[in-house]
Amino acid sequence: MKIVFMGTARFALPGLEALLASDNEVVAVVTQPDRPRGRGLRLVFSPVKEFALSRNLPVLQPETLRDEKAKEEILPLKPDLVAVAAYGKILPNWLFVEVKYGSINVHASPLPRYRGAAPIQRAIMNGETETGVTIIQMDEGLDTGDMLARELVAVGPEETAGELEDKLARLGAELLLETIGGIQKGAIKPEKQVGEVTYAEKVTKEEAEINWEKPAKEIKDLIRALNPQPGAFTFYNGMRVKVWRVRIVEAAPTGTVAAATVVAVGKDGFTVACEKDSLLVTEVQPENRKRMSGAEFCRGFRLQVGDKLAVRT
Repeated sequence: MKIVFMGTARFALPGLEALLASDNEVVAVVTQPDRPRGRGLRLVFSPVKEFALSRNLPVLQPETLRDEKAKEEILPLKPDLVAVAAYGKILPNWLFVEVKYGSINVHASPLPRYRGAAPIQRAIMNGETETGVTIIQMDEGLDTGDMLARELVAVGPEETAGELEDKLARLGAELLLETIGGIQKGAIKPEKQVGEVTYAEKVTKEEAEINWEKPAKEIKDLIRALNPQPGAFTFYNGMRVKVWRVRIVEAAPTGTVAAATVVAVGKDGFTVACEKDSLLVTEVQPENRKRMSGAEFCRGFRLQVGDKLAVRT
């Protein structure tokens, strides 16, 4: 089957690799335009573009798919199918109706739960113990298409968004190949999405700041959800500090201690009081520095019991 693959983020890479290792032919890769990043605003390739170029695949980077130029680039390739994973833009109708088998999407949630841009992060933030991958026949809605395949996986209590993304990406690649094989054989029976519909909006910068006046479990889930991107953060003496790894200390500190107060410092890191229980912080990253253990941070910045976090100045 001749396939146009559309993807941008790292999540899409296993799917593209799987297609290249199969009997299918990837006739082009469509990814988002290069974007300026960093202090120098240097143009950066997407992970999918970097990989595609390393395999000498034709790469298309239309600013929009909603004009004739993009249509004139893609349809002459005569794809039988468009396979999409973490592309980052809503597709127009012509990619559904003017391609033989239309367009299918690898979505990192058990739809109809967590439709939208950040299903992995939102699932972890909400403390889910189970998530999954769904392959859908795309339509003009936001992840509303009929389901072609769906599989669930457990979410570990310490699993970060990066770790879960890797697991779901591999599962998505397997389901993608199985689905394409089923489409070719006419063995796929699309199913309507049923159940509670929820949405996974992109995480905002405001959400990434830790509110120590929440329960320790809720804060831990936020930290896991934002590891490795963009990173949950707090402040210490006006310095922004990203928090990468924590453990819940179930025993509440002795006496009445205000949230965000350091209640213990030791060889494993430092412990911070929360609205309920406390968190042992084991890995952090001070502004403009590399990641370090919680213990290294204590030594380097002379953190002491009684110090307060979340202080901007």
